[in-house]
Amino acid sequence: MITDGPTRHPSAGKRVLLLWASPTTTNLGVRALREGTAALVERVSPNATILSQNYGEGEAPVNICMGRSLLREFILNSKGLRSWIKGFDLVVDTRAGDSFADIYGLRRLRQMCTMGEFVKACGVPLVLGPQTIGPFHTRAGTALGMWTLRRADTVMARDSVSADLSARLGREVDALTTDVVFALEQPQPKGSADVLLNVSGLLWNSDAHGPADKYRRSIRTLIREIRTRGRDVTLLSHVLDSKLADNDEPTARMLQTEFGLDHVVPTSLDDMRAVAKGANLLIGSRMHACLNSLSVGTPSIPLAYSRKFAPLLGDLGWDHVVDLKTSAFPAGEVLEIIDAESDLRPQVAILRSKADGLLSNAEAALRQYL
Repeated sequence: MITDGPTRHPSAGKRVLLLWASPTTTNLGVRALREGTAALVERVSPNATILSQNYGEGEAPVNICMGRSLLREFILNSKGLRSWIKGFDLVVDTRAGDSFADIYGLRRLRQMCTMGEFVKACGVPLVLGPQTIGPFHTRAGTALGMWTLRRADTVMARDSVSADLSARLGREVDALTTDVVFALEQPQPKGSADVLLNVSGLLWNSDAHGPADKYRRSIRTLIREIRTRGRDVTLLSHVLDSKLADNDEPTARMLQTEFGLDHVVPTSLDDMRAVAKGANLLIGSRMHACLNSLSVGTPSIPLAYSRKFAPLLGDLGWDHVVDLKTSAFPAGEVLEIIDAESDLRPQVAILRSKADGLLSNAEAALRQYL
């Protein structure tokens, strides 16, 4: 049989491609998605060969976000992308966890949907891995969402609100699960921080997800009030320094100087998780800073800036979430949680048990391909 994909021995392990995830990005949340999705695949198929592709980062012969290039590649295969995709048994599309939505703009959504359609046109099974579905605020975004849901071979939602939206758009999800961070192995604790505070450079410097001045006031109030209670605050970056404006380190360095705080800059995802495991509490504005913390057994209070936080954590029975958009006094709500709960760890243990149960749904959904 003539094929433009590589030939493999029948006994070889499955080849799986993870889209929109990276093991080296400065965003430790995207790293957690990559490593967690890989761990989930390995639970089902321990011998699988797993590659990841994120825009131009990876082994793909062309940048996968270039729509016209993808169309040309499918017709001509001049750079070999079609052959490369056909060399996989399965593609798991992570959509960077929360980008199957139009909240980051239609351009980003179109890019990701186009690559998903390229995979389908190549005849390779396309699975939408555990992720947030929506919100879609525009007609174009809604149409793209409906099309992608209809075309995917399997759809997984990591929260019940996403599952409900998918159903309203015409596609019942195949698996209601949770975030893949809970598939990662437990690290040994590193250090003994009291309260880790993750401040988002995205929220500090931009009004795109809420008033930046309100966020800045809330963070400064939190630092002062937590220290007034005799507790130590350590700053934790979760999106590391880069040329991109969206990173946490410049803001953390400024606050470090302003308040005389310690500042932890993780060297890797594993390092971040080890630091979180050694802490007593993490307060975070990056969702995966909070999920990493909870997944290693450390209580966390998320400062939520989008819909992705509360439904996921609510499904796990964790209601210690402060909504930055609706709260009149976010710092006060965080302090109320701290003052009311002397020990949240027993609740974290219950959360972990629920997460393990929900992840089994994702394993079952993948088993048909692996």
